[in-house]
Amino acid sequence: MFLGSSASVNFVFLMLLMVSLRLTGQAEVFKDVTRTAGIHFLHTDGNSQLRLFNEFLGAGGGFFDYDNDGDLDLYLMNGAAQLDHLKAGTKPTNALYRNNGDSTFTEITAIANIGDPHFGLGGAVGDCDNDGDLDLYLTNYGPNQLYQNNGDGTFTNRSDQSGLTDLKFSTSCAWADVDNDGFLDLYIANYADYNPQQDKRCDVRGIWVYCGPRAYPPISDSFYHNNGNGTFSDWLSESGLNVESTAHGLGVTFADYDNDADLDLYVANDQDANFLFQNLGDGKFEEIALFAGVSHGLMGKEEAGMGTAFGDFNNDGFLDLTVSNFQEETNTLYINEEGVFFSDVTITTGVAKPTQAFLGWGIQFFDYDNDGLKDIYVANGHVMDNIDQINANITLAQKNLLLKNMGNQVFQPVSGTTGLALKKVSRAAAFGDYDNDGDIDILVTNWNQKPDLLQNQVGNQNNWLQLDLVGTISNRSAIGAKVKLVTDKRTQFQEVHSGGSYLAFNDLRVHFGLAQETEIKLLEIRWPSGRIDSWSALVVNQRYLATEGKGIAKR
Repeated sequence: MFLGSSASVNFVFLMLLMVSLRLTGQAEVFKDVTRTAGIHFLHTDGNSQLRLFNEFLGAGGGFFDYDNDGDLDLYLMNGAAQLDHLKAGTKPTNALYRNNGDSTFTEITAIANIGDPHFGLGGAVGDCDNDGDLDLYLTNYGPNQLYQNNGDGTFTNRSDQSGLTDLKFSTSCAWADVDNDGFLDLYIANYADYNPQQDKRCDVRGIWVYCGPRAYPPISDSFYHNNGNGTFSDWLSESGLNVESTAHGLGVTFADYDNDADLDLYVANDQDANFLFQNLGDGKFEEIALFAGVSHGLMGKEEAGMGTAFGDFNNDGFLDLTVSNFQEETNTLYINEEGVFFSDVTITTGVAKPTQAFLGWGIQFFDYDNDGLKDIYVANGHVMDNIDQINANITLAQKNLLLKNMGNQVFQPVSGTTGLALKKVSRAAAFGDYDNDGDIDILVTNWNQKPDLLQNQVGNQNNWLQLDLVGTISNRSAIGAKVKLVTDKRTQFQEVHSGGSYLAFNDLRVHFGLAQETEIKLLEIRWPSGRIDSWSALVVNQRYLATEGKGIAKR
């Protein structure tokens, strides 16, 4: 096509600009599609203007397919007014957005009967009654709530009947079948013994600020065993999870870090030593964080653990661990030393430098570019709304971080337009392929702001494979199942997790990036029951349904 001189100059300039953006790392990696997707949610912490202690934690949410139609829906937690003189007027509630199947959402909270009005913080999804649909547990400042999925697009609140109306100041939680009896149990991290009617005033150099965690005593976490009949029993002491030294719990994740076929538990604590509970094989646990090297930071300091996640970033078959921390502490990356202990590789992997300047919350290992290597995403934002009065070099709103796995145990920051350039007061981060295009998207919640739905723009340029897992002998959600995938050039490992990040829940489907590989030589699933199913010669760029003991089929 012939172009006039002016058009030719503009065309050449556009091409040079595009090349320049790619060379400087400014290509669009994640696109902010919150508004166009139809998400109009606004978080509020109750707007007390009193800097109440539980406000700065923000609130979470995540992805789950509540109606079993094959695409991910979206749930967001909200706060509430806490003092009597502030409670007049419309009460904020949580919100459920149904995926319309065309990359847009419709808010259906009232229809689904899942608009909990309590002061919301976190949640976790799992099929706790093994009836084929995902149930939702919500943590609150106040009574926690269990919403049982009815299978018809609605939920029933069964908090009281189930025995799960925990009344503590709860944060993150996770489902896991700790004794492999086929039913999901529940662990809940709790933060502090706090009452807003007796809120303290805290100052830094004469400036009124939000109090830190040590202003209020910690309280013990909670653990409930599933009785298999719709009820749960408090097993905190019986399981060995009742530690002598309580802590301010924020992040929770289960994983079989030592590859002994049962799920272990890691808890990130705020300015207290972190916990690693090793499962002894019968649903009983022993706390071994100090011995395993994951209780403190590299310098032996108790850090402000916020979020946490397990993931095999070096593809050696052992799950590694990461923890997000306070500004100037750096986030922490631990490499798993064959299931015996962990080594702190924060500095040598390049994670220390880019994370030191930020206050991290939600965090996760995931393969954003489908190259077969797990990258790290961190949601950042400060806790002091007036931090600039104390330190002019620190801001309340902060940029989130994407750290690319370079394949040689080194991570490098990735920059990009829109989604990666946003600067907000972020808290939770959840991960899932909401548009079913073969790459992982991100949901970020923000304190007293709108959330961000970040659509992946680059991942499906490489090949991929996704798996829906259904347990039959094992728990129906297949939480704890281990998946091994072998191609010509690489072997990868994934495990189905309910918790992780911070106050968030992720897509339970298993996702593998495959780079340019075109054939799956082996796909092996080790179910929590101990059964092993395997297949070969599977095609790529395909979503499969694998059912324990019954085979695999394209979705």
